[in-house]
Amino acid sequence: MTETHSGFSADERAAMAQRAEELRSTKGLKGAARLAKELEACGEAIEALTGIDGELARAVHRIVSDEAPALDPKTFYGFPAYATDGKVVVFVQPASKFDTRYPTVSFTEHARLDDDAMWPVSFAVVEVTDGVIERLRALVRRAVS
Repeated sequence: MTETHSGFSADERAAMAQRAEELRSTKGLKGAARLAKELEACGEAIEALTGIDGELARAVHRIVSDEAPALDPKTFYGFPAYATDGKVVVFVQPASKFDTRYPTVSFTEHARLDDDAMWPVSFAVVEVTDGVIERLRALVRRAVS
């Protein structure tokens, strides 16, 4: 990631442009039409991922479908994401997006993970195991409880 005069790398600028395009693509759409467009975009984002990125994104999609079906699939800066009332609750950031060592599953402030004065909201995943899936299931259930 090479920084530019703006302080943002080319990858970061591309992500911002992608987010702007996401917003433009659903402008004027309401209700079922908007949800359908966002579901399609999320599916396309997942299908474009390979390796651990794709494996994790598909696992999170299944987990959200099972544990939190009220969350709406969409994209968030090009990442597969799941939202309630248009506000992202959980998203997958692929390692390939910013050439990082591992993908992450992250929860936003809209997730109900609060635990005392401090709690984790982002989780690195280097392998999708049964244990990882069970932990993510518990986190998603808690996030929407």
